Amino acid sequence: MRHALMAIMAAVSFSSIAAAQAVDAPTAEAPPAQSEIGAAIAKDMDGLMALYRDLHANPELSEKEVNTAAKLAKRLKAMKYDVTEKVGGTGVVAVMKNGSGPVLLIRADMDGLPVVEQTGLEFASKVRTKTPEGVETGVMHACGHDTHMTAFIQTAKLMAARKDDWKGTLVMILQPAEEVGRGARLMLEDGLYTRFPRPTHAIAFHDAANLEAGKIGYTPGYALANVDSVDILVKGVGGHGAYPQTTRDPIVLGSRIVGSLQTLVSREQEPQDPAVVTVGSFQAGAKHNIIPDEAKLLLTIRSYSDETREKLIKGIERIARGEAIAAGIPDNRMPVVSVKDEFTPSTFNPPEFAEQMAGVLKAHFTDDRVVKTPAVMGGEDFGRFYRADKSINSFIFWVGGVPADKMAAAAAGQATLPSLHSPFWAPQADKVIASASEAMTVLALDILKEK
Repeated sequence: MRHALMAIMAAVSFSSIAAAQAVDAPTAEAPPAQSEIGAAIAKDMDGLMALYRDLHANPELSEKEVNTAAKLAKRLKAMKYDVTEKVGGTGVVAVMKNGSGPVLLIRADMDGLPVVEQTGLEFASKVRTKTPEGVETGVMHACGHDTHMTAFIQTAKLMAARKDDWKGTLVMILQPAEEVGRGARLMLEDGLYTRFPRPTHAIAFHDAANLEAGKIGYTPGYALANVDSVDILVKGVGGHGAYPQTTRDPIVLGSRIVGSLQTLVSREQEPQDPAVVTVGSFQAGAKHNIIPDEAKLLLTIRSYSDETREKLIKGIERIARGEAIAAGIPDNRMPVVSVKDEFTPSTFNPPEFAEQMAGVLKAHFTDDRVVKTPAVMGGEDFGRFYRADKSINSFIFWVGGVPADKMAAAAAGQATLPSLHSPFWAPQADKVIASASEAMTVLALDILKEK
């Protein structure tokens, strides 16, 4: 996922967390079966954990999920789904028609991250590869997509075995490239809504690094943010560091821009409409005594509404140009602000449908296990499926992955919890998988129940 949820800060080091996780590696224990669905999941848990460990040990980067897609497509075919591979690159679409009724899309994402794993798990990833930029790196499921895929496969199995309990069409999709924000778009552009049944409903889940394992979180309305990457090329007039009067220093100008950008949120943004402008990289110069010609700033921008997104981008352009004028930069050397073509749009849960789905979950589980959670500034391209057709009832929810004892220790200030995208993140996988597959099956059966 293109974000890390806020970690709960405390006092132990990441290395001690890794050691604890190595001891507490996920076991094949499911939560107590409280329903027929829960009992079926408990029965399958050994096989599910074997699949999870395999996926965890063999991650693939975005748009390279060839082996992952193939092994999961094989399982879906064995369940008698009509399976199409290589949709939007490495995406998989599995369709099961079961009479007339709603069309439900269920999504899981497949890609890992360029992270060197440090969890200490016996099945930790040892995969090494090069990124598209040529950087050698480890690869890790540091965002929990391995739990997403495992719960997805179990949900597909449970639904295939219960065709007498629902009517309509299931469109189960395995999506590539979520971490780079392209996968949903690529599948849509490759005919997801035209080559296959067009969904009336869509659901997905994401594991959470700030929620107790097995708990379910939901957010009506905006759940995740727009994510933009913005580059600012600051142009100056270079020269000798001993004679700054003969130059226009892009480092000083870039520093002014960084400072002024902070006012976009603190002084121009409505406080109840959250936004983030972060300068993540400032690149300039090569030697102590040379004032360079250029500097480059790399920013991440977060917002919820498209109106706020546009306002922030225009504000960045205005501030960069205004500071350049104040610094005496010639018109032909004005800063160049460029927005990367690929942005992750915000994810919106239609409020009435979100509350309806939460009610279904509360009725099946318990009220204290299903909790309303605040929106986050992380990004998730699941939102594209709703944006492509806003008549769709769309719902993404969270499933906690933090063991209860570690959650309690963190709350007491005795432990530090790693966030998503951390090399130390290892959710309590059995609880995530069991809770998520049960929740998705319960929701699917409710959406597809005979009217």
